[in-house]
Amino acid sequence: MQDRPNVDELLEAVAGFLHDDVLPNTTGRLSFHARVAGNVLQMLRRELATEEEHLQREWTGLDALLGRADRPQSLAQARAQLTERNQALAGLIRAGGADGAPFREALFAHLRAVMRDKLGVSNPGLLAEG
Repeated sequence: MQDRPNVDELLEAVAGFLHDDVLPNTTGRLSFHARVAGNVLQMLRRELATEEEHLQREWTGLDALLGRADRPQSLAQARAQLTERNQALAGLIRAGGADGAPFREALFAHLRAVMRDKLGVSNPGLLAEG
């Protein structure tokens, strides 16, 4: 692991360069791609800063809906199992298992929380408007 600059500082520097130096001095396609690249870097910064918290919140929500499961220590394994658990939830929904209260209310609360977290990473400006 590197000391300084850390990953967030490196991403911030490149995003700042694109937004502050490249965008004002380009037009057309190059300007558009510089804006997209800068936005992607900002999104990566937000995801890295919140990934563990968001993953844990989604895992806990799925525990409440599907039953408790031990979360792997490895982030990669946790992501893979989270995908499997979400697929199981989707199957339960397709089978009609979410049609009745109180499960339906718990499901909607979980989905709203997960979507808020995802929107906070992808477009926090939209989240602030809502």
